[in-house]
Amino acid sequence: MSTLEVGNVLGLYVGAYNDVWFGVACDQKQIFATTFGFSKEAVLDSLMKNIPFNVSFQYEKEPSSLAKRVLDALNNLYMGKDSSSVFPLAMEHLSNYARSILRVVILIPVGYVSSYGLVAKAGGGGARAVGRIMATNPFAPIVPCHRVVTSDYGLGGYGGGIDVKLAFLAREKRGYISAREIPVDGKKLHVFPVEFVLKRLRKE
Repeated sequence: MSTLEVGNVLGLYVGAYNDVWFGVACDQKQIFATTFGFSKEAVLDSLMKNIPFNVSFQYEKEPSSLAKRVLDALNNLYMGKDSSSVFPLAMEHLSNYARSILRVVILIPVGYVSSYGLVAKAGGGGARAVGRIMATNPFAPIVPCHRVVTSDYGLGGYGGGIDVKLAFLAREKRGYISAREIPVDGKKLHVFPVEFVLKRLRKE
């Protein structure tokens, strides 16, 4: 692992949009964790669990300019909107494998999903290993782990709850009908329309 560099003390910022709370842990240059939930306490707890153990942090009431942009982007992502924002994510403290998988998943565009197995083909390891990385994703929903499903279009697991994952995907449907291939470091990530998942669930 590389040496982790932090600009001064890490700030923890939270903001509520309607009935949903969003949170970000960041310094002046990069993001260390993002999350969302339905209470301020749950969001702060999640952020603290994802901060590297040797990094000092403090809760800030007023968001920095970076934190404000991130919180706005989190709300847009939660509402199913396209987001063109690209944020610097601090991954130096994560394993090489976790970084590889997270960098694959962040490429899944809104309106599409991929499977644990297909992500593994593009990023390495197996489907179960991908599932473990998704379960500990420190950058939800910027790294859209909710867009990773089972090979038979089932929802699989989700830390925020299956109902939350389903609602996420329902908001992201765009009417696409064809699968796509996304280049990933000389490999290809296969993605397919979220409608495939929603159609299967309607049949059930």
